[in-house]
Amino acid sequence: MRLDDALVSTLRDWDVRYVFGVSGANIEHVHDAIHRLGGDRLRSVMARREDGAAFMADGRARVHRTLGVCCATSGGGMVNLLAGLAESYAESVPVLALIGQPPLHLEGRGAFQDSSGIGRTVDAVGLLRATTKRVAKIEDPADFWPELHAAAVAALTGRPGPVALLLPRDVFERAVGPRPEDFPAELSALLAPAEAAPHTVRPLFDALRSAERPALLIGHGVRRGGASDVVTEFARRAGVPVVATMAARGEFPNDDPLFLGVAGVVGHPSAHRYLKESDLVVAVGTGLGVMTRGPLGPLDPARLAVVNIDPGEAERATAPGLVVARDAGAVFRTLLELLDAEPFTAAPPDGYELLRYRPRLAPDAGGEPSPRTARDTLRQSQAIRALEPYLPRDGHIVLDAGNCASAAIHLAHVPEGTSSTIALGMGGMGYSIAAAIGAQLGSAPGTRSVVLCGDGAFLMNGFEVHTAVAERLPVLYVVFNNNMHGMCVTRQQTFFDSRLEAVRYPPLDVATVAYGLGGPDRLWVGTAGTLDELHVRLADYHDAHAHLPGVLELRLPVEEVPPFAAFLPEDEPTYAVGRRTDSRVLAG
Repeated sequence: MRLDDALVSTLRDWDVRYVFGVSGANIEHVHDAIHRLGGDRLRSVMARREDGAAFMADGRARVHRTLGVCCATSGGGMVNLLAGLAESYAESVPVLALIGQPPLHLEGRGAFQDSSGIGRTVDAVGLLRATTKRVAKIEDPADFWPELHAAAVAALTGRPGPVALLLPRDVFERAVGPRPEDFPAELSALLAPAEAAPHTVRPLFDALRSAERPALLIGHGVRRGGASDVVTEFARRAGVPVVATMAARGEFPNDDPLFLGVAGVVGHPSAHRYLKESDLVVAVGTGLGVMTRGPLGPLDPARLAVVNIDPGEAERATAPGLVVARDAGAVFRTLLELLDAEPFTAAPPDGYELLRYRPRLAPDAGGEPSPRTARDTLRQSQAIRALEPYLPRDGHIVLDAGNCASAAIHLAHVPEGTSSTIALGMGGMGYSIAAAIGAQLGSAPGTRSVVLCGDGAFLMNGFEVHTAVAERLPVLYVVFNNNMHGMCVTRQQTFFDSRLEAVRYPPLDVATVAYGLGGPDRLWVGTAGTLDELHVRLADYHDAHAHLPGVLELRLPVEEVPPFAAFLPEDEPTYAVGRRTDSRVLAG
């Protein structure tokens, strides 16, 4: 069997289902093999840029708990993958990157896009080593099967992460022999069952049982480990309140009385206060980075426990007094067994009120006015409140960087059964537009996705909407258009005496750009500059066009201060949020 056929048939049988990428001379063997061998079990998804392909693979792996696969050719194609691979590396997302390379016999001899590291060429292995758990270059066909196996194991086990295989063009056609008899036939065969022996969990159980005011602080590692259901069951049976990090808002039912809100730089002050007053905070599946722990102040090691398959980051950040270095799902299954034998119920958070910051206008950034926004009055906080009833149940929400994501995390709940994803590692602006494609693909029929992003993200990666059009995906892209990089403007206003530099640009007409990405039978486009207009546009999309991808531009003439802790004084006004049901959230 040739290497290209062996690779593609294995990915097909592993049921990864999609290979996201942009073709080119040194990766086209992979696409040809998919065309010949993929059938209805593996197909290519053509991204518009390679960073978009990597973000799609990340989104698919993160939401569907599988191995995401992306590919690129050599040179700029390879380099463009790096932003996505860096995000996956920082956030522990299993992605396999297949990267074509020039023929081996031309390395160091003037090959086009040579990245052998010979002479003054780029060193692809060194470059990728910084952003992956493992990188291997297949020079000898005899190495293919063991290297593919090692790559998949590295991506999926321990602390997951991205891996890369460098594939020289001339090696694709070489024989690698049949698939070894002991080679795993499916991805699950690569994973050893996660277990946590009772004696490793007993100290944590005893600490929870004896605490007067315990709380769980859950991160997106809970989703990564498939532990959301078991963590939820334990919290409910033991009566332990739950606070989510910004990346884990959908991992515990937001309408549950035990859900106290979000912790982090755009979190809820009431949740921060509760954690500060707790005599035991159990951080589950979070590295407790500064984006999470910043508003919490110094964390007393005696009151902090960590559950993480790789607790190194949390230990370096906080020196917790109790560490359980095990898979979160395995730990909470064992906690449930102990709870069966020795039941207890924590004191309820009686009288707790979720507090949010009151939206207020930011100082005028002095941008160039647009004639079409002269009568616009819509504000970001109004838009989020209007959007909330239309967020999908049992669907996906993908947030981008910036003020709109900060406000959405702070002001909106996540509907039941819906995932909420944000790139807090290295992805930055533009991640959401592509990642939503990976999240939506492979979802159950009737599933919808919503992206909340800014105009800066749209300028960076907005053409990936065209990929959603090509795939006919029901993803609604809501673009908060203020004609600036709002978060950067706020920082410069706050910390640089309003000396605004490299953060504003001439007015952008998002809707007009979007009209060029697909006709009305393939892409719905709307624009709103007032609250009344927004209600009309949302009803139109959801009543008649929700089966299509959509772009909804929100024209925002004035900026609000984002609910970002670093920008707010300690006495920033708040308001209490009553408990709500999901009766206003539309199904589907």
